[in-house]
Amino acid sequence: MNSILIVDDEPNYLVILSELLRDDGFEVFTAPGGAEGLELVRDVDLDLVITDMQMPGMDGLQLLEAIKKLNSHLPIIIITAFAEVDKAVAAMQAGAFNYLAKPFSNDELIVTINKALQHYSLIRENIRLRQSILTRTGFSGMVGKNGRMIEVYELIEKVAPTPSSVLITGESGTGKELVAKAIHINSPRQEKAFITVNCAALAENLLESELFGHEKGAFTGAYVMRKGRFELADGGTLFLDEIGEIPLALQAKLLRALQEKRFERVGGSKTLAVDVRIISATNKDLREEVDSGRFREDLYYRLKVIHVPLPPLRERMDDIPILVEYFVGTVAERLAKPGLTISPDALRLMVMLPWEGNVRELENTIERAAILCNDNRIEADDVQPESTNRNAQAPWSHAMDLGQLIPESAELGDVLYAVEEKMLHRALDSAGFVQARAAERLGITKSLLQYKMKKFGIKKEK
Repeated sequence: MNSILIVDDEPNYLVILSELLRDDGFEVFTAPGGAEGLELVRDVDLDLVITDMQMPGMDGLQLLEAIKKLNSHLPIIIITAFAEVDKAVAAMQAGAFNYLAKPFSNDELIVTINKALQHYSLIRENIRLRQSILTRTGFSGMVGKNGRMIEVYELIEKVAPTPSSVLITGESGTGKELVAKAIHINSPRQEKAFITVNCAALAENLLESELFGHEKGAFTGAYVMRKGRFELADGGTLFLDEIGEIPLALQAKLLRALQEKRFERVGGSKTLAVDVRIISATNKDLREEVDSGRFREDLYYRLKVIHVPLPPLRERMDDIPILVEYFVGTVAERLAKPGLTISPDALRLMVMLPWEGNVRELENTIERAAILCNDNRIEADDVQPESTNRNAQAPWSHAMDLGQLIPESAELGDVLYAVEEKMLHRALDSAGFVQARAAERLGITKSLLQYKMKKFGIKKEK
């Protein structure tokens, strides 16, 4: 709902205009003078100001100049008497969006308001896009030709044109937000806002305010009225990242907002209506969370109209060379290192690594290597992935006698293959072939264990 402030020293005029705009679906605030209007601009998240030109004390032009110091983009419409057109022109030169000379029709006022609101919406979206860290859109940032990724691309193309809710699942670092943006950019809502909320990053009371906004004085520290992410995403897409972390107490209010597309700001009684498409993401098993009572089943089904599962990088290893080439190019541009290359040995090492942090870890590793490398060439020694460094200083390794264990003629790849296979068999046998227990013994995830079992052809004997 768009919020409009009307400033006029004539009480009757305030009543008439406010009733007209409320009937047209706007949220209206009023002030009897310029000083009071300026206070409301400071306290309320406004979309438009309409002010009379001639007022005692601070007149419309002075109010305009003061508002522009607080928010240079906020549109202001000046209402003026016919004899004050010269002042209105001065106001336009000072940054007013437009002026209306009395008398004007209701239709003329509404048309001017809608143009101003549309203009402000475009400005705010451009600001959001400039501030966005994630600038890749469509499928341009989604790299890979593995069959699992082709399925993801096809699913995005099918679901993007619809208004249906989408749940994206996958391990951390697999690119869930990138998929959400691709759905938005390929949807009819692409010209509207794409708003993100990280549900794991905020405490329960702050998360509620972040989602639904709050009124001034709703809680300690709520010095001004603020719109929530639902309002900011009106007409566009709201991406709820880490949805599995949202507290149970807040899930009921979120469910109502999804079902009815209506809600109240924290501390407010007015019901607001929005048109928002919901895309959510999680690295948790939400079905398991439902079964354990930590997540509402009705909310789960409301979010999971369409399910987009993202594969971990270890399940699309054939994409690693393509991803490496892509990230070397983007990192070279970001670090201003034209001509950055990667050696064949470094690439072979990257293909062999487990990448428990998935695509994000791969990208971070390449950026780190690009900074550390000499002569603009990434070598194997420059590759320092986090998932293989954590246990680099195992104490037993210092006492190990390689000469007694491994022939000098043995090649590294053959030794690593043989040792890995035997360790898998030992862990599975000692764990009674309980995969979760075996993975814990090996210090890896269950899904990585399953990948390695498939790699070595290890199956439980019947």
